[in-house]
Amino acid sequence: MVDPPRRTASAVQGDTVALYNAQPCVHAVRFMLSIALANSTANIVEIAMPRRLNTALTLLAASATLLATTSLFAASTTECTANLKLCYCVNEDFKPVIEEKVKFYRQQIADARSKGKAVAYMSLPLSTLGGGFFDVNTEVAKKTKDRIEARFGVDSVWVLSPGTKESDLSLPSGARGTNDDYMLMWTRILEGVKGLGEDFDFVYFVGPSDFGAFFGFDGVADMKKVDAYFDERIKTDKNLQREVERGRVTKQTFRNYYGLKGSITVSNGAHEEWNIFRALNERRRAEKSYGIGNQIPMLFDGKAVPPATAEIGNTPGISGACKVAP
Repeated sequence: MVDPPRRTASAVQGDTVALYNAQPCVHAVRFMLSIALANSTANIVEIAMPRRLNTALTLLAASATLLATTSLFAASTTECTANLKLCYCVNEDFKPVIEEKVKFYRQQIADARSKGKAVAYMSLPLSTLGGGFFDVNTEVAKKTKDRIEARFGVDSVWVLSPGTKESDLSLPSGARGTNDDYMLMWTRILEGVKGLGEDFDFVYFVGPSDFGAFFGFDGVADMKKVDAYFDERIKTDKNLQREVERGRVTKQTFRNYYGLKGSITVSNGAHEEWNIFRALNERRRAEKSYGIGNQIPMLFDGKAVPPATAEIGNTPGISGACKVAP
């Protein structure tokens, strides 16, 4: 799951409004807020009054403007999938985008099937979390997808990877989808029209050896390899530099994440996807036209998941209705 972008005052466009002979402070504030909220491109308002008050009002107006240009002001609503009845708290503005993405991926799947390919879904952590870094995770996704397709044969298998630019949920305003928005999209794709995951032939859950292959682990001082990778990448990667400055990633947490825990274990979204495939197989076992012999094979870290494990649910990852403030 991707992280929403951060906006700054420099991103706000338009002309500066100068107010002279200001009325009492409260009226000025109301006026500024009405401008900022009515027009998302309104610039920061400047008041000709003592510096302290002017600065405070300017910051207040800027905050209102920035809020108005993000998805925070869009209504959130509980949206549930048609078959598995999994619910997510989604942004109303993203519903049309999600619908288009579902159509896009169903067409991708249909194209692969028309070529006689088996279709897989790959589940892995993506978000910058716990020392992991989004950009590295998307690169791991690309390399792992290529390895899976090479293993089974590029003419025989197509892997749907969530770590691609095509899966991005964004609006013209620059607003980005939340984890709930993404999971509504993926759950609808995974469950299929019939609610049996009929579009997928197997699912691949990324594990430690998949991350290890990316870093070239060979069983000798592997964590030093991660340290060396970090030292080299931090020199030129501005996104990684930013995350380090923000305190979200350090050399030690980066090393520990990729050396010890890089896998679906540390992903809320992957937990959700495990539960989805467990539920789909339960439905298949109960469906006469499928039965136990036509369950969706589940692979973790390159190996088949034993039946007893495959039938156990994880801690819920993301699903749940919108929370109503007391």
